[in-house]
Amino acid sequence: MPRLLPAPSVIDVPGGKVINEHVGRIATGHDTVSVAHMIAPGDWSEPAQRPDFDEVTLVLRGVVLVEHDGGITSVEAGQSIITEAGERVRYSCGPDGAEYVAVCLPAFSPDTVNREEDA
Repeated sequence: MPRLLPAPSVIDVPGGKVINEHVGRIATGHDTVSVAHMIAPGDWSEPAQRPDFDEVTLVLRGVVLVEHDGGITSVEAGQSIITEAGERVRYSCGPDGAEYVAVCLPAFSPDTVNREEDA
């Protein structure tokens, strides 16, 4: 039977970014996929990571910058990018901030994101 999800789970993170998880380990107990709506303030960034999951990022507003071994890819509103498990990436945005949706397969977990500050 279909299950209405009336509101996301808000995940508290440092740096001013808001994570609204609609589906995933916290919001629904799913470990195979997570879907989160992100709102990042201007000049936000996070440490580099080498996650154990694939991630699709769909930018709704602003620009998300994705640093990787091949350089930096600028992902604008209406565009998306796929990063693969095991790939070293670092996400940030410019002075206007960004709003985007992240889909992770399997679901995002603090234990599997492998941020460099945690290493």
